[in-house]
Amino acid sequence: QVHLVESGGGSVQTGGSLRLSCAASGYTRCMGWFRQAPGKEREGVAAIEPGGGNSYYADSVKGRFTISQDNAKNTVYLQMNSLKPEDTAMYYCAARQAPCYNSYVLRRADFAYWGQGTQVTVSS
Repeated sequence: QVHLVESGGGSVQTGGSLRLSCAASGYTRCMGWFRQAPGKEREGVAAIEPGGGNSYYADSVKGRFTISQDNAKNTVYLQMNSLKPEDTAMYYCAARQAPCYNSYVLRRADFAYWGQGTQVTVSS
């Protein structure tokens, strides 16, 4: 069993930055961030393999968001820069005990473990 605890959400203005954190208890091989805005489908944002370091991004955030890891703390971060109003959503951390394999992990969203979510609001 893996327990995930997210933190770091908040409200910023367009162009601002936020860093989300996801602390995991238990063994994971792939961790990701997903988001869902009201009335919209869930979208995969980024994923990383904490052991190997491979990372994957949605086209909508490439060049603005960076996913990273601190293996000592079993924590994954999502640094979000140049935020836009369309980034406003509830952000969820997810983890699984299989590798990410490739970027399709963001579309499949077949993660066994999910956090409670943290709200990100970007105002214009």
